[in-house]
Parts: sequence; structure tokens; C-alpha cells
Amino acid sequence: MDLIKKTNIDFVSKRSVFFRASIIINVVGLVLVAIFGVKLGIDFTGGTEVAVAIKGGNVTTDDVRASMAAIGYGGGEIKSFGQEGQYLIRVGESGQGTTVSAKIMTQLGTSFAGKEVVLLQSQKIDAKISSELALQSTIALIVAFVIMLLYVAFRFEFVYGLGAIIGLLHDVLMAFVISALFDKLGIVNLEFNINSVAAYLTILGYSINDAVVVFDRIRENRDKHKGLALSDLINHSLNETLSRTIITGVSVLAALLVLVFFGGDVLEGFAFTMFVGIVVGTYSSIYISSSFVIWYTDRVKHKIVGTVHTEKA
Repeated sequence: MDLIKKTNIDFVSKRSVFFRASIIINVVGLVLVAIFGVKLGIDFTGGTEVAVAIKGGNVTTDDVRASMAAIGYGGGEIKSFGQEGQYLIRVGESGQGTTVSAKIMTQLGTSFAGKEVVLLQSQKIDAKISSELALQSTIALIVAFVIMLLYVAFRFEFVYGLGAIIGLLHDVLMAFVISALFDKLGIVNLEFNINSVAAYLTILGYSINDAVVVFDRIRENRDKHKGLALSDLINHSLNETLSRTIITGVSVLAALLVLVFFGGDVLEGFAFTMFVGIVVGTYSSIYISSSFVIWYTDRVKHKIVGTVHTEKA
């Protein structure tokens, strides 16, 4: 059963306004990110990761952070995970991994005297491994873009493939910019790490699925309503898929909100990035990808066809 029936919203008449607004937001956001920088996790910078359990209760993340600040690790990543009293401590200092972890354990033992401090896991992440991981993550994102472009281009038309890629670029950039700025403003504690890459890849999958649903309806309606102008055809198709878009988006966002507020520090960054990506992805499937198809068809494609005819004449 459709949630919304017989809507007749004119989505495409203001497409240039939304398209330009998105470009401005992305450009300004990227400039601000370039100025203020991005907080990289030790996945990409190298460092030491230590998982500990502090038994005895009444120990908070702030207590652990204060203990680490006393030995110069106050800027490290400290998160609770698993059971109560378990903490993940990640610091940018690598050196000898065993030395760093021993230093951390000694400090925790001193700070929480009378409580049992247990080392669960300790590992060192070399800078070389981090650079390789960054390269592999970049390659993964590029390959995902290319495969999705080819998929949509072969299933529909090349212009729809381009429209989908424009929408995906928009979604990833917007999610990246918003996440980075929210972290700088102190609203959410985020960093760019391997979980962020996983979130962006998931956003790509969701966004391309949303775009394919809309493009598939456009293709169906093109056969049903022959002679209808492209803008009217896309408007009609967007209205027909609006109910599905809202139901799917709200369902996913509800689940992500639970993770943002109750998933703990470990899942907070992933869930928040995903939440932003789903909101932006829903917006782009309506106002960006489809608008690009209209712009390309009206401006670029017709200009190319007109040039060819002129040369033949």
C-alpha cells in the first residue's frame, strides 16, 4: 500500500536552484575542510591500539581520557566497547608498540589503583601499512564509482549513468563535508578511518539503488507516455516513486538513529556518516541525478547533435 498517493509535485521546475545550491555547499564545505583539516584515525596515520578492561565499576570514558592526558595521550581516541568497563585506546604514537602499551597499562594501574586493569589486546599500526590502507581505500571508492557507472549505462543509457555518478559524487562529498565540519564544531566526535570508508561505500550502494528505482520508472513511463516531454516524464516518475522513497528512507534513518544514540562511541562515526549519506542520497536521487539528465539532454546532447547536422550540411 502506498504511503502517499496521487501526488503532483513539480520537482524539476526549480532544478537549477537546487543544483547550484548543492554545488555551492560542496565547494564552500570543501574549502572549510581544507582550512580546518580532517581528523584522521590511526588507520591512516599509524599508531598503537590497546583494548583494556577495568573491573570494579565507577570508571567512565572521561576518567580514562584524563588518565591518558597525564602521560601525553589526551588527544588519542578513547571509546567504550563491548561490556561495561571495556575501553579501546588508540594513540598516534607508534614507536615500539609494546613500550607504548606498557606505558598505557602502567598509567591505568596507577590511576585506578584498587581496580583490576586487564590488557585484552594490543597492536601496532605502522605508517607504511596506513599509507597502503589509504591507497586501497581510494582505489575501492574509484572502482565502485566505475562499476556503478557501467551498470547504469548498460541497463539504461549513458546519460543516466552520468547522472547516477554525479549524484554519487554529490552524496559522498556532502557526507564527508558535513561529517568533518560537525567534528570540528564538536557536535559529534568523528574521525576519518576505515569505518568511514565502509560508510561511504554503503552510501554509494544505497544511493545507486535509489537512482535505479527512479530511472527504471522513467524507462517504463517513456514507453507508456510516448511524446511526453522529458521534464514532464521525470516529474511524473518521481511522483510515482515518492512513496517508496519516503518509506525506504525513513525506515533506514530510524535504524541509524538508534545506532547514533545507543550504538556507543565505536559505532557513532559510522552511523552518523551513514545517516547524513542517506538523507543526502534521497535528496540527490530526486533533485540531482534526474536534473543532470535533463540538463545534459537539453544542453549538451542537443548541442552535439546540432553541430553534427551543421557540419553535414
